[in-house]
Amino acid sequence: MKEKIEKIQKEAKELLEKIENLQSLNEIKIKYLGKKSELSNLLKEMANLSKEERPVIGALANKVRKEIEERILEKENILSKKELDEKLQKESIDVTLPSTKMKRGSKHPVNRVIEEIEDLFVSMGYTVESGPELETDRFCFELLNLPQGHPARDMQDSFYITDEYLLRTQTSAVQARTMLANEEKTPIRMICPGKTYRREDDATHSHQFTQAEGLVIDKNISLADLKGTLEILAKKIIGENSKLRFRPSYFPFTEPSYEVDVSCFKCGGKGCNICKQTGWIEVLGSGMVHPNVLRMCGYDPEKYSGFAFGLGLERIAMFKYGIPDMRYLYANDVRFLSQFDR
Repeated sequence: MKEKIEKIQKEAKELLEKIENLQSLNEIKIKYLGKKSELSNLLKEMANLSKEERPVIGALANKVRKEIEERILEKENILSKKELDEKLQKESIDVTLPSTKMKRGSKHPVNRVIEEIEDLFVSMGYTVESGPELETDRFCFELLNLPQGHPARDMQDSFYITDEYLLRTQTSAVQARTMLANEEKTPIRMICPGKTYRREDDATHSHQFTQAEGLVIDKNISLADLKGTLEILAKKIIGENSKLRFRPSYFPFTEPSYEVDVSCFKCGGKGCNICKQTGWIEVLGSGMVHPNVLRMCGYDPEKYSGFAFGLGLERIAMFKYGIPDMRYLYANDVRFLSQFDR
């Protein structure tokens, strides 16, 4: 048995010297150290040995087993390092090569317009306000002079969630919130860009769109202040060559009221499908704040007056960037958005 153990020791040593990869090394490990290895089978036969031979053969078998384990471990370290070096060599990166161009995102045209409008009005002393998109009937209608049963409510095409709550149809709700929150009833100059919702969907309308509400409350505010503000807004945001048209209109929360049109960006006023052959596209509604609104929000209409306006920012983006269909703004097409990465 001693000769068999020494033979196993010699064979294992010779094989380990020839091994060149980890897979073959694992096979050797199983062959000489596994439960069914030759060395394990020999140790099972020790019961047939005399009492004097058992400790001698047992010590020799343990010594050989330990030696094979150490040689396998040593070989494994050498082969692992060799394999890693080869892998690193194959996967090496030449840092002198030009890098792959990474695609960058770009600001959405509507976000660009929002930032421009906020910057313009902040420079004029306005504050930027915000309010909830899920609004109550009180703030969205009642405090804006549209009580229950008012026929103008039908013009809004509202998305009601419950009898009390709805998705706001206009950012004018923030106008009422701002006036009520101003407990000292001091002058107000505010702008509020935000999402609004109505049941509309065509080339120039969307069921979800972005508005910017403007409000000024102070003593001796007149229609001239409103017109001057809107002219600055149009020329700074839309363009110096834009033509404006003020049309008398009706809004329950302003009196008198005006709709402001801009000459069509596509046809230049000649008439096309975008402007419905009129040469003009409506961009905002405006007017002097109705005395009832002032009164309901805590302002004395005998002392204070004000103006308000609301404009659709998607339409402004269409004018500025020559976008023919509002639905492009919501298509999430990278090819469309990448045009504004300049």
